[in-house]
Amino acid sequence: MAAITASMVAELRGKTDAPMMECKKALTEADGDMAKAEELLRVKLGSKAGKAAARVTAEGVVVACIENGVGALLEVNCETDFVTKNDSFVAMANAAVRLVAQHNPADVAALGTLSYSQDGFGPTVEDVRKGLIGKIGENMTLRRFKRFASGAKLASYLHGTRIGVVVEFEGDDVAAKDVAMHVAAMKPVALQSSDVPQDLVERERSVAAAKAAEDAAVATAAGKPVQSPEIVAKRIEGGVQKFLKEVSLFNQPFVKNDKQTVEQMLKACNTTVKGFTLYVVGEGIEKKTDDFAAEVAAQVAAAKQSA
Repeated sequence: MAAITASMVAELRGKTDAPMMECKKALTEADGDMAKAEELLRVKLGSKAGKAAARVTAEGVVVACIENGVGALLEVNCETDFVTKNDSFVAMANAAVRLVAQHNPADVAALGTLSYSQDGFGPTVEDVRKGLIGKIGENMTLRRFKRFASGAKLASYLHGTRIGVVVEFEGDDVAAKDVAMHVAAMKPVALQSSDVPQDLVERERSVAAAKAAEDAAVATAAGKPVQSPEIVAKRIEGGVQKFLKEVSLFNQPFVKNDKQTVEQMLKACNTTVKGFTLYVVGEGIEKKTDDFAAEVAAQVAAAKQSA
């Protein structure tokens, strides 16, 4: 059985907004597996524990560049939020995203070989990165990028330095910019319901089925009637369809006018969105959480042994 620390409970609470004791119970049942504990909470608490996807932990910046019809979006990571405000770090990130747009590197490794000098370091992006690590005293990585050169018009939006969006479109520039802002706020995963990745759909169906099973168990224990399998199946499928509408861009209520969907707004503006890319700093990265009390106890024990 994995040890459940206070820091683990706090991390799960921060991701889900679930009560502290429920987080501890879920972690215990999941034997310390954070992802499994999140799913258990969603089954038990429903939408109250559904905020995990919008929470991230690693630090860094997202930067964008659009020049001469070509664009790029880049995420650069570092260890602390303090470094994200460092002028040299920000300068390297902005230079790197321009190089992506201009030279179309195959991957992050190829980006590192491109010519670039800054703060006395060079002659490549990788040399500058290594030099700034020594100068600033923190590790930093060029994590991921995407280049846009399909011939479609491009609109970008940066929400601070942590969220970046590029939208590929035809039509009205203002409408496209509004969509980019909407994507940053609502974080859709696909243009339309049919494009939502199947693994996400199946995960949502699994959660809905587990929730229905738990409700049935509660009803049985209380001596109340249990819904028929047909009704349960319709309820599960209804939950899945609701999820698909919530995460597909065209079906989402438009943030500037929730009386119309994004699709309806675009039609009114005679604009077509062909695709979008959303980067959130640290998305998918688990940040190490230190157990300070355990660390101190270990140091005390080591000191006693050496005495």
